[in-house]
Amino acid sequence: MSPMKLCVPGESLCSEGDCNPGAGVYLRHGYIYSSLAGFVLKTTEGEKLPVISVVRETEAQLLPDVGAIVTCKVTSTNPRFAKVHILYVGSTPLKDRFRGTIRKEDVRATEKDKVEIYKSFRTGDIVLAKVISLGDIQSNYLLTTAENELGVVVAHSEAGAQMIPISWCEMQCPLTHAKEFRKVARVQPEYLEA
Repeated sequence: MSPMKLCVPGESLCSEGDCNPGAGVYLRHGYIYSSLAGFVLKTTEGEKLPVISVVRETEAQLLPDVGAIVTCKVTSTNPRFAKVHILYVGSTPLKDRFRGTIRKEDVRATEKDKVEIYKSFRTGDIVLAKVISLGDIQSNYLLTTAENELGVVVAHSEAGAQMIPISWCEMQCPLTHAKEFRKVARVQPEYLEA
């Protein structure tokens, strides 16, 4: 794949006879010009002539949105919430680092008053969560694991081994057979990749 060409507004990209105009360009006097600073993109979708467009890199950046399923890593916990870094939205990795918070009341749907964060998450756990709000002024996303399909998907024991889920609230170390509490996700097939 050839590297994408960078262009500036007003730059002549090609003649009208070579390509059809797409997004981010305009046609004037038989030539196609860029209307944006960005990357030139040529696509052929069953048409005789390729379509030429200009896209900005920021348009390609995916942002976590309300309702999106995200994969995140727990960075710290306290009795009221767990702090996480969001790594993926769906199956798409993020270029930038986004912070999130899973509050005690958002860990599970029932018995919210009995939730204890240290029995749900530990630092280093990989968690599937859903975005419920864009958060506060600190730019933290508010996340929930209050569904059966959401929660810890990968955890490591104190011995360093990847733990195996044995119930919705426990995981076991295959080396020491020690059990640890977690809010375990019932992972659905669409979230698994070979």
